[in-house]
Amino acid sequence: FLFLEEKYPDITKEDLIEILNSDNSKTNILEEYGYDVEIDSLLIQNDKLNVRYNIYKLVIIGLCLVALIYLFVTSHLESDKEIDKIIRLLEKINHKNYELNIDELSEDKLSILREEIYKTTIMLKEEAYNSNKDKDNIKKSIEDISHQLKTPLTSISIMLDNIIDDPDMDANVRSDFINDINDFYLLLPSFSLKNYPKFLVKNFKSLLKLSRFDINAVNYNSQNNSVKSIMDKVMNNVSTLSDLKNIKVNINIQDDFNLYCDFNWQVEALTNIVKNSIEHSFKDKNIIINASDEKLYSKIEITNYGIGINDKDIKHIFDRFYKGKNSNEDSFGIGLSLAKTIIEKNNGKISVLSKKNDKTTFTIKYYKY
Repeated sequence: FLFLEEKYPDITKEDLIEILNSDNSKTNILEEYGYDVEIDSLLIQNDKLNVRYNIYKLVIIGLCLVALIYLFVTSHLESDKEIDKIIRLLEKINHKNYELNIDELSEDKLSILREEIYKTTIMLKEEAYNSNKDKDNIKKSIEDISHQLKTPLTSISIMLDNIIDDPDMDANVRSDFINDINDFYLLLPSFSLKNYPKFLVKNFKSLLKLSRFDINAVNYNSQNNSVKSIMDKVMNNVSTLSDLKNIKVNINIQDDFNLYCDFNWQVEALTNIVKNSIEHSFKDKNIIINASDEKLYSKIEITNYGIGINDKDIKHIFDRFYKGKNSNEDSFGIGLSLAKTIIEKNNGKISVLSKKNDKTTFTIKYYKY
């Protein structure tokens, strides 16, 4: 209106309203006055801009949807590839092929999962291998013992039967049989016939105890026990051996120092450690046992002065059936392993430090939490 009034002052508002309400397609009167509705109307211009904006918006939304669909499909395909790799890895593992292609590893979650599956499988494989190795060692040890016993015991049995069946046997022949029986200890290396059964009983008992731990058949009767009482029982068990080597054991333990544990099993574990310390001590030396109650754990240290443990053996000193360079000939390699198993069952940890031809210290920590 303002535009037309300024350009054509003679036209009234009523005339303009009548013109606008008339059929412009016939008259095009506004065009005659220099006003193009399609160009100069703000409403129409806004409508055009709005339509254009909506078109742009739809195009952008469409492109975003296409991009999202592309990303989803691509990600899905990559996930399928990684899952296929995991499946192939498991198939290889099931066929005893434990190789892992490092070049295929990346930082995405499925690759991390694949790597963790591989690690877990290798760990289980090692545990299974070690378990089978222990079983083979037990089988071999039993076979060795049986073989060493078979020949002498069979011969002894035959000679005893002859003596019993022939009461009128010549005295010289009987004496020869008896001497032969006594001499059969030569067939049992490092043992006399008298002591060999004790060796068998002791080690078979240890094997049975280890087997009970292996199948979780051991129930601890834990309660507060005096550590001094435990060590008194241990010393009673090893007193004969310490007397033979003239070794004095100095025990520094407070009377009120208690340990929450199974009394008998801890006596078993500590007896094995103290016995090992005595066996590897020089004659006429002392063994020192100290105990202290720390904030986080209770600690027992057992120190002996002797030949020590070399670097090669110390890594395996607690391994089952392991016999170090300086082990006794009658060692079966299970005493320290059994001790470690018992202590760990009681929320403890055992370690050892040794210096050749100087001293060896076993440190046992029973954690309170």
